[in-house]
Amino acid sequence: MEWYLALGVLLSLILVFMALGTPIALAFLAANVIGAWVFMGGQAGVVQMLDNGFGALSSFALVPIPLFLLMGELFFRTGLGMRLFNAIDRLMGRVPGRLSYVTVVGGTAFSTLSGSSMGSTALMGSLLVPEMQRRGYKPHMSIGPILGTGGLAIIIPPSALAVLLATLAKIDIGALLIAGIVPGLLLAGLYMVTIWIQTRIDPQAAPPYSLEPVSWGERGLLLVRDILPMISVMVIIITLMMVGFATPSESAAFGALGVILLAFAFRCMTWTAFVESVTGALRVTLMAYLIVFGSATFSQLLAFSGASSGLIGWATGFDLSPVLMLLAMFAVLLVLGTFMEQISIMMLTVPVFFPLAGALGFDPIWFGIIVLLALEISFSTPPLGLLLFVMKGVAPPGTSMQTIYKAAIPYILCSMLLVALLTAFPILALWLPGLL
Repeated sequence: MEWYLALGVLLSLILVFMALGTPIALAFLAANVIGAWVFMGGQAGVVQMLDNGFGALSSFALVPIPLFLLMGELFFRTGLGMRLFNAIDRLMGRVPGRLSYVTVVGGTAFSTLSGSSMGSTALMGSLLVPEMQRRGYKPHMSIGPILGTGGLAIIIPPSALAVLLATLAKIDIGALLIAGIVPGLLLAGLYMVTIWIQTRIDPQAAPPYSLEPVSWGERGLLLVRDILPMISVMVIIITLMMVGFATPSESAAFGALGVILLAFAFRCMTWTAFVESVTGALRVTLMAYLIVFGSATFSQLLAFSGASSGLIGWATGFDLSPVLMLLAMFAVLLVLGTFMEQISIMMLTVPVFFPLAGALGFDPIWFGIIVLLALEISFSTPPLGLLLFVMKGVAPPGTSMQTIYKAAIPYILCSMLLVALLTAFPILALWLPGLL
């Protein structure tokens, strides 16, 4: 069978199962069983495919996923996140648009520690948007920063999605995690510049209000008690990986232990919070492991049927520069993001895009950051970005989808600008991994 027919058969099977309402992981598994029967010689091929899939699940590289998820769940459910937000809020003082800046600064820190875009957006949307609207903030000043910073959890470590991407693409997990630090901080800086420009153009978009002054002694106490302990967890995780003292899996274990110790130190660890955290992390971990199983076997089917090599040969046969090929792959990710969720996109594209990127001479770590940014942008791209609907669910009654769409656009443009900067200056993503 020609490679394009094999590719068409495999993709059609997946789309048919998804159209029938089958969960994405099970859709891939069912399509893989049928594909193995057709391309790998019947029952023996199916047995071989299943053996290979279970081999992929036994990889030690998957350990950071449940630990990062547990860390985020604990940080969210024990109330440590709100301590961080409240402290940053009081430290900002009378800065124009203060709550918008608090959203970016606090949201970046929370996203870093939670590793969950949806969790970060849901928490900040439910707590900050009503407060900002009560103080007269216009919707684009309250909703926009939350949508922007919610996506930072995909890029800045510890990111469970980055671990999953590195596992599927078979690249260095620690290097990909660390490579997201500088781009993530740059993106947060671009968001703050956007807020400053918006407040300069329309000062009444974020009207000032009276605020109880905070003494320098109180500022120091807030910094030492409520901010530095939380941020230290992220710093320890990154430092352990960078100096080579611990693997990503061991760093994730230290991070989860650190959040547990902080929760006990602040006397906010309860049995209910612990059980809910473990349950939430377990639920997402099982889904992630099923996804790894389906993606690993799908990649093998693509290779065995000749679809991967055929597609790469076809794509590289065009007289296009590597940059244009990169733009084409980026556009595919954005288009898929309008009707699919991010994990499904990764499962479909990673087995094809990463070998193609290697053939084009792209650094796999740098290309991984580009893919994560594309997923981050698609998370909040109208009309079907997942974070848009999360925001709709937690925003005050009467907030329209059109209002949410307009608020998201400036922050999408910031992400696009970052992609352009990374394309022009790959060292922005590769400098820190190069220190490993």
